[in-house]
Amino acid sequence: MREYARGPSTQEDLKSRGEAIKDLVEKLLRLLGEDPRREGLRETPDRVSRMWIEELAVGYFVDPLSYVKTFEVEEYESREGLIAVTNVPTRSTCEHHLLPFFGYTHVVYVPSGRVLGFSKFARVVKVLSSKLQIQERLTEQIADFLDEVLKPKGLVVVQEMLHTCALIRGVEESMTMTTAALRGVFREQRELASLALQVINSSKLPVPKFEGF
Repeated sequence: MREYARGPSTQEDLKSRGEAIKDLVEKLLRLLGEDPRREGLRETPDRVSRMWIEELAVGYFVDPLSYVKTFEVEEYESREGLIAVTNVPTRSTCEHHLLPFFGYTHVVYVPSGRVLGFSKFARVVKVLSSKLQIQERLTEQIADFLDEVLKPKGLVVVQEMLHTCALIRGVEESMTMTTAALRGVFREQRELASLALQVINSSKLPVPKFEGF
């Protein structure tokens, strides 16, 4: 099993990093021409620091394995049934501009005897997406992780995301990106892969659009 969490996990280390981030945010505010001591900004460095350490970058400090809980289902050992977990809310931060991208993750797999607890898909996606990412890599990391812990006969991960780096800057368009990762039998059997995509398409929610920006 590869390591997915590279950073420190002790409270002392996290506190030290949090203080350093606060100093950087205060410096950024000054460089932008603001006064970090004014009422509206006085608590901003602390809020931003806690946001990164406790939420947006928690994937650096938490091992997704801590959320894995699998169950034996003997019936799947000799069968080819599909399991689909769709519309897993996904939020991450683009490493190119430090702006969010968000949407949904969809997973279809053919178990080899073990299944993952339903709510754990959201936990795993949350941890792996809570770091600086690009969507293409995130999709592959989710697929690799689930493939390693479940060892399924086949696995499909599809992500459809809206990127605010294209929405509020640059081209300023409400553009979405779709990425997919296939493992096992889904690479070998086109009909089975098509069935998995049909299952996803029949149940997926649309990613919000922001027209007129």
